[in-house]
Amino acid sequence: MMPFRRMLLCAASLALVPFAAQAQTYPDRPIAIVAGAAAGGPTDVISRIVAEAMARHLPQPVVVENTPPANVGAQRVAQARPDGYTLLMSNVGLAAGATLFRRLSFDTATAFAPLGLVSDAAMTIIARPEYPAEDMRGLLADIGRRGEALNIGTAGLASAANLCTLLMQQQAQSRMTIVAFRGTAPAITELMAGRLDLLCDQATNTAPFIRDNRVRAFAVTSPARLPGLPAIPTTAESGAPIIAMSTWHGLFAPAGTPEAIQQRLNAALVAAMQDERLRARFAELQTDPATPERASLAFHRRYHLEEIERWRPIIQAAGAYAD
Repeated sequence: MMPFRRMLLCAASLALVPFAAQAQTYPDRPIAIVAGAAAGGPTDVISRIVAEAMARHLPQPVVVENTPPANVGAQRVAQARPDGYTLLMSNVGLAAGATLFRRLSFDTATAFAPLGLVSDAAMTIIARPEYPAEDMRGLLADIGRRGEALNIGTAGLASAANLCTLLMQQQAQSRMTIVAFRGTAPAITELMAGRLDLLCDQATNTAPFIRDNRVRAFAVTSPARLPGLPAIPTTAESGAPIIAMSTWHGLFAPAGTPEAIQQRLNAALVAAMQDERLRARFAELQTDPATPERASLAFHRRYHLEEIERWRPIIQAAGAYAD
């Protein structure tokens, strides 16, 4: 009779056979990227550009499935079979959501296998056309003086706009009245009409309005000026406390996805980041494709955990949660 310990080892080995065989033939059917956002928004657009570019380096199509809101899309992927056929395109909101949503059905830190960062888009700090401050330093001083008398828009608690707002409040040591909208478009409409004072949103959304002088731009949150908005200084150049933030996007698989499949997907992603068609379309969106280092598995695994920890104390200090 076979010893019990040997029986267990044999059973465990047999259980791994399907995944091992699958990794060798992967992919043999279309891959789905779940975008936890409505069609037409930045996450959806970036997902479709990346899917198209990755498909040129894989033997199967890559399709995008919209599953808003973001936490619902993330939950779907966290609970998906870890076989490399259901992926998640998410952004900084995924890391913030680990604290913002106190009753998530998954642990954001452990539920996903990071496959590589995709893009970085700087935030722009903008105001209604007639806002009186002269520069970013004056703007923060005004926030410190007027506090809740100022209205600042966001696209929801888990949005990059809200996270940038929290950083601005932290630097100004004062709280504004935060007005949540369903997306950036209505917030910009209210800003242009003068019914909203301020907004901090990614350049992908705001650049056309800045160029047309329909809003007033104070600064960008990137280390250097943006090629598409060369006249807008960085927060550091304004002599103000540095507000550093980007709206990054990253690709994730469910935790437990075989390492060989993660490597295969990462190789396709890194190759896609060098694709000239992808880079041209990202430039139109005022977003930067991830460098090979930032698109690597090792970097994204570390960065994912760092971002969760970065936003935790900021959100807790604000005391505003999504549930």
